[in-house]
Amino acid sequence: MRTNKNSRRTFIKNTSMATTGALIMPAFNPGTMANVSNGKKLKIALVGCGGRGTGAANQALEADANVELVAMADIFQDRLDSSYASLSEKFGDSGKLSVKEKNRFVGFDGYKKAIELADVVLLATPPGFRPHHFAQAIAQGKHVFMEKPVATDVPGIRKVLEAAKVAKENKLNVVVGLQRHYQQNYIKALELIKGGSLGKIVSGQVYWNGAGVWVKPRTPQQSELEYQMRNWYYFNWVCGDHILEQHIHNIDVANWFLGEYPKSAQGMGGRAVRNGPDHGEIYDHHFVEYTYPSGAVIASQCRHQPNTMSRVGEVFQLTKGSVVMNDWAAARVYDYQGMEINSLTNPEGHNPYQEEHNRLFASIRNKEVISDAENGAKSTLSAIMGRMATYSGQVIDWDAAMRSDKLLMPEELNWDSTPPTLPDADGKYPIPLPGQYKAL
Repeated sequence: MRTNKNSRRTFIKNTSMATTGALIMPAFNPGTMANVSNGKKLKIALVGCGGRGTGAANQALEADANVELVAMADIFQDRLDSSYASLSEKFGDSGKLSVKEKNRFVGFDGYKKAIELADVVLLATPPGFRPHHFAQAIAQGKHVFMEKPVATDVPGIRKVLEAAKVAKENKLNVVVGLQRHYQQNYIKALELIKGGSLGKIVSGQVYWNGAGVWVKPRTPQQSELEYQMRNWYYFNWVCGDHILEQHIHNIDVANWFLGEYPKSAQGMGGRAVRNGPDHGEIYDHHFVEYTYPSGAVIASQCRHQPNTMSRVGEVFQLTKGSVVMNDWAAARVYDYQGMEINSLTNPEGHNPYQEEHNRLFASIRNKEVISDAENGAKSTLSAIMGRMATYSGQVIDWDAAMRSDKLLMPEELNWDSTPPTLPDADGKYPIPLPGQYKAL
């Protein structure tokens, strides 16, 4: 992908930094590298046993005939048990589910033990934990599937980029759950754009507008840390706000189709509807203008407000036409006069979530290398820049953002830890205020 020279130099400089503990990589042990032959049974570990993790485990077990899930880790026993029960219903008699009781790890450090037992690691915890888990998996020489986003703060981004470099050097496969890269209507649309018949992208709009997600009520016995972990979506240190956790998909598509990353972001946002103490500290709407080195401007909007227009997709205006993406639906292609000239569909039965794992395991078997981590980190940074812009009301420059040492995610956690953000006497959490919030 194209980037301007200053951005490229800044990435090289910053990804070699080790100025904080969050950037320290575990020592790589080449003796543990997954040396896979076509006939070897691949052992899988699942780290993060919520709904997405359980789904990823399902897809991984479907992707290859000679695999087995041998380890699971989560900080909550009930989540691990529920995930195991769900997987047992489908794979209990298949020989693919071999997670002994001693290999079901509960607690903040369980991921280390689970990773040790596997050839392939599935990382599906809340995103604040992703940099530490990814670095550990790569240091142990494991192939990785990890969900998006890959961090919630810039020190985490630098940690992921550092690990991504090691992964590439050691020919480890890394697939990131930005599944549109594995979705046929998106791939076909990009091929059409690259073909040049529609000209050059000059602008676009990307959307993730919906009603919002779950809230889990506080229970009397919960510590503040457990409450926030159960409601991780509403706390920036562990989630990063919905512009990052969900809308990264659409921002990533803009980066992918343009072949570059934004040089700056500016925008606005706030809490108009979802603003109670049970909604933590995140906004319920964001609007961001991303400006790219080529001069293209992408307008980004995401919203969590019930009974409002729902839309998930992307639109791009080119010098000779336009392309409208609508997630699972066909991509619609229009000429300069607005007449539809093409429709790009997914094959029947095509599932990009499954395709990610199909491609990962095929690449491992064929001794090829998929390297999604660097793009995953840069698209994550793009979404973080959007959050910085809406929270602060300032223009956020890519290079300035990349230099940030503002740490949201604690380097170490246990059940005695105090979470980074705390409620006031009325149970309300501090909300970022534009004009006052310091983004960098």
